[in-house]
Amino acid sequence: MTNIEHLALLRQGAVKWIEWRLANPQTEPDLSAADLAGANLRGADLKNVNLRHANLSQSKLIAANLSQANLSLANLQQAEMIDVVLVGADLIGTNLIGANLQGADLTGANLIGAELRGANLRDADLGNAVLRGSSLISANLTDANLSHSDLSDAQLHEAELIGVYLAQANLSNANLHQAHLNGAYLFRANLRAAELVKADFRWSNLSKADLSGANLTAAILAGANLRGANLAGADLTGANVRGTDLHKTNLQGTIMPDGTVHY
Repeated sequence: MTNIEHLALLRQGAVKWIEWRLANPQTEPDLSAADLAGANLRGADLKNVNLRHANLSQSKLIAANLSQANLSLANLQQAEMIDVVLVGADLIGTNLIGANLQGADLTGANLIGAELRGANLRDADLGNAVLRGSSLISANLTDANLSHSDLSDAQLHEAELIGVYLAQANLSNANLHQAHLNGAYLFRANLRAAELVKADFRWSNLSKADLSGANLTAAILAGANLRGANLAGADLTGANVRGTDLHKTNLQGTIMPDGTVHY
C-alpha cells in the first residue's frame, strides 16, 4: 500500500521531493498502487521506488530516473517517458500501451509479459533486457539497441525494427509477421522457430544467425547477408532472395522459394 507521507511529499513538487530524498538516502519510497495519472514527474528522482500497481497513465516522466524501480503491473499507458532511465527496473506485466519511450535507457530491465503495443521505443537502449512473452505489436523500435536481449515468444508483428541492433538476441518462437527489419543487425541472433511470414529483411545482416525451423514464407530477404546462417528446416516458400548472400548457409531440409526441398 502507498505510504501516505511519501505520496504527499511527491505531490508537493520536485524541489521538496529532492530535498527529502537527499536527507533520507536509505529510505526506499513506497508508492505502490498510488494514483498518479496525469502527474508531471519530469526529471523526478524515483530510483528504487516501489510503484507496483501504480496508475501513471498519461503522466509526464520525461528524463525521470526510475533505475531499479518496481513498476510491475503498473499502468503507464500513453505516458510521456522520453529519455527516461529505467536501468534494471522491474516492469513485469506493465501496461505501456502507446507510451513514448524514445531514447529511454532500459538496459537490463525486466519486461516479461509487458504490454507495449504501439509504444515508441525509437533509439531506446534495451541491451540485455528481458522481454520474454511481451507484446510489441506495431511498436516503433527503429534504431533501438536490443543486443543480447531476450525476446523469446514475444509478439512483434508489424513492428518497426528498421536499423535495429539485435546482435545475439534471443527471438526464438517470436512472432515477427510483417515486421520491418530493413538494415537490421542480427549477427548470431536466435530466430529458431520464429514466425517471419512477410517480414522485411532487406539489406539486413543475419550472418551466423540461427533460423532453423523458422517460417519465412513470402519474406523479403533481398540483399540480406545470411552468410554462415542456419536455415535448416526453415520454410522460404515464396520468399524474395534476390541478391541474398547464402555463402556457407546451412540449407539442409530447407523449403526453397520455389517450393522444393533442399537436401
